[in-house]
Amino acid sequence: MAAALSRALKLPGKKSSELGEYDPLTQADSEDDSEEDDLVLNYPRNGLGRGSCLGPGATDPRGSRTRLGEEEELEEEEEEEERGGGRGMGTGLRQDGAGGGAGPGQVGDPEGNKARAQGAIRTAAFLLPLACATLTVLLCAFLVPCRQGALQHHPQWETQLGDVGGVTSPPLALWDVDGDGKEDLLIAVTKISNSSQPISSLGTSKEYSVVALHGVSGEMIWSRSVKEPVFSIQCGLQTAATEGFVAQRENPPPVCLLVTPSCLTAINASSGKKLWKVQAGEVESRAVAVPNLQGDVVPDLLIAALPADQNSDLSLVLHSGLDGSLIGQPVNFTLTAQGKLIGPLLHETAAGAYYILFGLGTVEAISLRDIYRKATGRIPLPPSLSLRDPLWEKQSKTNQSILHIYSGSEPAEYLLPLVAGVCNNHNNLDPQSNRNSSRSDWVLLNSNSRISIIRERDTHNAWTVNSSAIHSRPAVGHFNDDGVPDLLIQQSANGVRKVQIIDGARGVCVWEAEFVCPRLVLEGSSILTTGGLSVFLFWAGDPLPPSRNATKVSTSEPVLRRLFLLHPAYPTILQQLITTTDTALTATVSYQNVHKDASYVVVLSRPISGLGLGAQVVKSLSVRASLTSALTVRLGQDSKASGPLTPTAFQINKLFKQLSFRQ
Repeated sequence: MAAALSRALKLPGKKSSELGEYDPLTQADSEDDSEEDDLVLNYPRNGLGRGSCLGPGATDPRGSRTRLGEEEELEEEEEEEERGGGRGMGTGLRQDGAGGGAGPGQVGDPEGNKARAQGAIRTAAFLLPLACATLTVLLCAFLVPCRQGALQHHPQWETQLGDVGGVTSPPLALWDVDGDGKEDLLIAVTKISNSSQPISSLGTSKEYSVVALHGVSGEMIWSRSVKEPVFSIQCGLQTAATEGFVAQRENPPPVCLLVTPSCLTAINASSGKKLWKVQAGEVESRAVAVPNLQGDVVPDLLIAALPADQNSDLSLVLHSGLDGSLIGQPVNFTLTAQGKLIGPLLHETAAGAYYILFGLGTVEAISLRDIYRKATGRIPLPPSLSLRDPLWEKQSKTNQSILHIYSGSEPAEYLLPLVAGVCNNHNNLDPQSNRNSSRSDWVLLNSNSRISIIRERDTHNAWTVNSSAIHSRPAVGHFNDDGVPDLLIQQSANGVRKVQIIDGARGVCVWEAEFVCPRLVLEGSSILTTGGLSVFLFWAGDPLPPSRNATKVSTSEPVLRRLFLLHPAYPTILQQLITTTDTALTATVSYQNVHKDASYVVVLSRPISGLGLGAQVVKSLSVRASLTSALTVRLGQDSKASGPLTPTAFQINKLFKQLSFRQ
């Protein structure tokens, strides 16, 4: 190799006919390695030798060298195209010479760069919305919480609890006892230990208990045995101190009050365990929650009882809401009239003074200040009783400080606040329920034949409507949009039930219909919709044609009893939700704010063949779910209701499909 290099430096080399340049290294290598080059380059191509018509033959060294240079340049161009990305890459030009240098390897292509930029923009425009959509789905799936119990919503359930004789209505109440945000049901249950004997001879063979049922599924949460029949269940009493709960650390448990003929018992609504129990004499009424009188931040209680002496007619008794202990002494009253016990009810006047409404066939009012002073004999009054109402005090008697609200010739049967959605079976002791029923006018029903509205501001009658045979409490709701609650009343005579809605502002009938009388003594219900109006529910038999003579209707008890729903938008249309042969005893409405729905809870008496008893059945149904399968009933065209008489099936389905409720 050294000899070859020395010769290449000393001897003149060959000039290439194509490049025209002198390359001593190439010349030296060609002389030493000529034989090896011939072996490599002189292979046949496609069956043709180098001397063919495609180019110089094997004996032409210049042709061989030229072909080799072209192949090397082609290989270099392919490698440069692969490194440069193919399109738009320049081809290097090799120049060998003494004064020559290597040129640029690549030449830029503006059209290729523009095309690549447009492709990048299109790719980004596609990927950016896709990424945003993916993030949105992930947020909805993982970050937004599902509504609690949304997948466990039961449109209807039914359970059997105990036995019932006759048409006795068991007490029930609604309250969230398990903390899931939905109202649960508490109901008194009676079981007959020996059903083979007549019910009149059972005596002590009855077992009493209180049961809590889950409001969504109807499953039993807990059951508690009691020694006496329970005639009132009320919830919402706050007694945090009884179990040592501190407001800053933990929420107090819900507390319910069980009222029996001789005792008051407070229980933990979550477990049914007893918190306290006191003897209360001969109790005659439900309890009323009054403002705190002892400074322990717990509302206190007031009940009506029979007095110990025989000279008085009624006693009002104060009990501590903290432990049930007696506050002072019972306050006795001698009332001239006799009749059904009215109240007691708590009323707060416009000036903030508290009065208790009560009576026996009459409606009287007495200041809570006077009751507390007579019970305790204390001159300093608690702060909750510091306010007075001069307008009410002027109307009171000077001797007993009693104000006569109603003392007419006909005894009073019912007195209830004129507040939409008020149900007799809520019976709650929480402040919200007290506020809802306070500072309102009152509905007064006299002798089942006359209904009146008493104004709160001056205790005078706003209007009076004469009727006949009203057999249950009116249901209060909004049939029109004047802001004044209206009344649904039910009358029964000669085998016919007439259902009417009375305008609460004017005292005129705005809707009525007649049905076969199902012989049920059960008040109607109203449910407030999100649109501001109410739907009304009531039990009746088959609708009667308007021209039918009521006196010719058979008085035999019908087999089927039907639950109807009336919406003010279509007064000639009823939705039939339930058809049953059972006897409805009592009912209430539970709101489900999460689903904007309401549940109608009814207690039924189901006959047991041959025993003279009935099984107590609790049935709950979602109103919205029931409307999807309800039977549409069209009433007669001469109804007193105003509005469209013949709505189409599409209009009816659209209205009830979009219906939602609120509390």
